[in-house]
Amino acid sequence: MRALVPGSLDISHLRFGAPDWLPLLVVPAVCAVLIAWRFSRRIGDARRLRRARSVPVRERISRIGDLVFWGCLAGALACTIVALARPQAVVALIRTAGIDVVILQDGSASMRVADVRGDRWQRSVAFLRTFGEALRWKDDRIALALFANIATPQIRLTRDPNTFFFFLDHLDREPPFRLSDDGTWDTNIERGIYWGLRVIEKDEEIRGRSPNARAFVLVSDGQAWSGEVEQSIARARARGIPIHVVGVGTTAGGIIPDPQRQQGQDILVSSLDRDSLSVIATAGGGRYFELDREPDSDIANAIIAVTRARATSAGVSETVDELYWYALAAAGILMALGGFALRDRAAIGLQVVTAAAVLAWVVSLR
Repeated sequence: MRALVPGSLDISHLRFGAPDWLPLLVVPAVCAVLIAWRFSRRIGDARRLRRARSVPVRERISRIGDLVFWGCLAGALACTIVALARPQAVVALIRTAGIDVVILQDGSASMRVADVRGDRWQRSVAFLRTFGEALRWKDDRIALALFANIATPQIRLTRDPNTFFFFLDHLDREPPFRLSDDGTWDTNIERGIYWGLRVIEKDEEIRGRSPNARAFVLVSDGQAWSGEVEQSIARARARGIPIHVVGVGTTAGGIIPDPQRQQGQDILVSSLDRDSLSVIATAGGGRYFELDREPDSDIANAIIAVTRARATSAGVSETVDELYWYALAAAGILMALGGFALRDRAAIGLQVVTAAAVLAWVVSLR
């Protein structure tokens, strides 16, 4: 057996899904023999009339006559039988592994600053929704971890889009970290990356190592560079996981809402720390993006494309290409061509009735 060329259709691998119909091809074969015999008789009759010089008025006898119609009808019948047998061709495709993306979403107090549409948290959730819509979800998986001073994984790696969008629908207004908690008032990217790695490791413990290409997507308004962040990034790089950073907010910044602020206390202001986020992206082997500087769909597609380019081949898979509609189309063309050869109204009526019956039958099969 010859090897299949990936992405090609090999006719030598043609097969039939319902081969029990194929013996009926004897019927159009017999019809073809009868048409050929009738055609030879027409030729003989025409020769005899040309030699009969005593006949005062010669009758014109066509050598073909209505045999074209009956020939096309026999061919259409053969094509219909072939269509019923469901011809199939095996197509070999190189299957590329999907991607595993872990979203590291900042949920600290500064994410409630309203210097972007809604506030930074709501703007981030809108981007995550666009990101989820850009995934293929067949082989692609996504996980989600939130962090402030501590990190809390929300979604393990999953192919189920309902799980991901369920979270977005129920936490699209504000993060789960309360402003009254002291831990909310700190951005600890190091803990976010750490728990992102734990999500990957736990998935490997349960399901084994995935062939998917992996990446972290950090969505934050920034944090001062520290040695802890550097160590966490080094661990991610050692696992071959790049960190793409998506900045949210503006450099002008805004006031962090503090329901416990007493009169006379300083007002806390937060602005986008573009420099630190760019350093994190560079050190993490990823790219830096910023919301509202380019469309969300472009950012999502760029991250997915870069990650997917790192995916390895998952082997060659065989798929079946159904060919019966080609046979049905050929049957219809033959019936149309046969109609042009008809001159008799009764024969034309027979063709119309036959075509209508075949059309109703084909529609009933779908």
